[in-house]
Amino acid sequence: MFKKLKASLGIGSAKVDTILDQMSVYQGETLKGYVHIKGGDVEQQIDAIIIKLNTEVKVESEESVSYQTFTLDKLAAVQPFVIQANEEKQVPFEMKLHDETPITAVNALKNQCHVWLETTLDIDFAIDPRDRDFIEVKPLPVVSKVIDAIVQAGFTMVKADVEKGQLRGQSFSSRSGCYQELEFRSNGFIGSKEIELSFILGGQRVHCLAEIDRSLSFSGDQYRSFTLPLYASAAQITQALAPTLNL
Repeated sequence: MFKKLKASLGIGSAKVDTILDQMSVYQGETLKGYVHIKGGDVEQQIDAIIIKLNTEVKVESEESVSYQTFTLDKLAAVQPFVIQANEEKQVPFEMKLHDETPITAVNALKNQCHVWLETTLDIDFAIDPRDRDFIEVKPLPVVSKVIDAIVQAGFTMVKADVEKGQLRGQSFSSRSGCYQELEFRSNGFIGSKEIELSFILGGQRVHCLAEIDRSLSFSGDQYRSFTLPLYASAAQITQALAPTLNL
């Protein structure tokens, strides 16, 4: 009885550890691995294994700025089962990255982008054991080429973050409830120029939305959106970016 009471308080309860085949993946790829569960001091029923794909979003209001955990996707694995004391189980899983998962492998002066898996065992009348595993999300080649073209045009990526809200371009819109912004800045002789760039995967295409701000412009912020195939050529990227870079 005493052991059961301790387990309900999280002492001597089952433990969970998520093991991924790869900790570094590209946008749109599938995460593969298994959940390792080790039974505690007593028999316990596991109602579900819940795996969440999380990121951190910035939430702005008139009074303050805060940061919140945001779930992009969720996977509930297996039917309820009982794990005996000290028993060990391995449950394989696969989870495709949400199309709007932020990229974390960016060369920004201030990179505030984080993506992780949070694995929880759903146990009745107990503190649910959980595990957190950060992953690196790399940009697809076409996204890397767009970023490189902006840098080669004289811009520096000064910040990367994820914000709560939605994007809307000419022929696309975001669906997750958050979006990533990559902020580039160029210091010219007369004035500076900023470009805030966001990407959304859509099948065999990548949608891009750019917000352009010139320090000495009286026209206010301007927006440009364009769409590229996943295997866009250098010429296609140059042509698509030209209106943004020339503003």
